[in-house]
Amino acid sequence: MLRQLVDPANAVTVTGLALSTVGIKYATVGRSEIGVAVVLWALLADHLDGVVAKRTQHRPAETGQVGKNLDSLADLVSAGVFPAVTSIIVGHGSTISVAAGTVLVVASALRLSYFNVFGSPNGRFIGVPTTYAVPLTAIIFLLRPHIPEAIFPNLFAFALVVLAVLHIAPVRVPKTVGLMYLVVTAFCVGASVVLAMRGFA
Repeated sequence: MLRQLVDPANAVTVTGLALSTVGIKYATVGRSEIGVAVVLWALLADHLDGVVAKRTQHRPAETGQVGKNLDSLADLVSAGVFPAVTSIIVGHGSTISVAAGTVLVVASALRLSYFNVFGSPNGRFIGVPTTYAVPLTAIIFLLRPHIPEAIFPNLFAFALVVLAVLHIAPVRVPKTVGLMYLVVTAFCVGASVVLAMRGFA
């Protein structure tokens, strides 16, 4: 099994998974902004592993299959478990935050499982990709200073529920290609710097 991690693309995926775990750690100790900043880099790893996989020559088919499933599990942690845990933490374990987190995790798992079986017909995803939860979380936390703290937890929970519904909705979403990779990268780097500075202040 460990031999599969020698593969460059799988190594990138595992790095992203490790970053997500670190992000969850920061969220659980009340440093949510830092956690979000770290998980934004996990999102970058998720975008990079596919590029690395395509450029790796003579890659065994079974290694690619392991990588595909590993990628889905990493996405579940970064885009499902992390936002859910963060919602529960900032919501102080309220019923709304727990319910929202549960709905997101279940929808994320279903969405990823469906994708592993049916793929992306005609180059479009069915349902909003789970990874959208990471930039959504980042945007909400970037706006946090301008949102009354009394309503912030419920607003965040509501946003996660809406996204969960979109994960399993019969909508077609184009893949991230070309210039959009640069846009995503720039957002992740910029937002992570702002959130990290705020978290360590």
